[in-house]
Amino acid sequence: MANEGNRPQGGAVKKLGFAHDQIVLEYGYDDDVDESFREQVQEVVGSPLEEEDYTGVVDAVLLWWREGDGDLTDELVDCLALLEEGGFIALVTPGSGRPDRVAAHDAQEACATAGLTASGAVPLGGDGQWHAQRLVGRR
Repeated sequence: MANEGNRPQGGAVKKLGFAHDQIVLEYGYDDDVDESFREQVQEVVGSPLEEEDYTGVVDAVLLWWREGDGDLTDELVDCLALLEEGGFIALVTPGSGRPDRVAAHDAQEACATAGLTASGAVPLGGDGQWHAQRLVGRR
C-alpha cells in the first residue's frame, strides 16, 4: 500500500487514464523506474502489471523508455499491436537533467510516425526523474 507521501502520484495515474480492471502490460522495467508510480498503477487497476512475455490483448501499455533503448518508433508500433480498441500507451521517459533523457522532438517524431497522438507530459513524483505521456491512436 502506498504511503501518504505518494498520494500525488495517484493524480498522475488517473490523468494518464489508468482505471480499475484494466490489463496493463509493462515494458522497459529496470532498477531505475519509479516504484511508487508502479505501485499506484497496480493499486488503481487492482492487479499486478503483466510482464513483457505476456501475449494477450491489453487495455494499456506502461512503457519505460530511455535514450539508447533502441528504436522508439518500432517499440510503439509493437505496443499498438497489443492494444484493445480504445487502449493507450503510457510513455514514461527520464526527466531533464538525466543523461538518458529522450529529446522531446525524438519522442514526438516517433509518435507521429507510429500514428499516435500524445498528451502533455505529467511529472512523476516530486523529483522530476520521470515524465509520462498518454499516447493514443489517431482517429
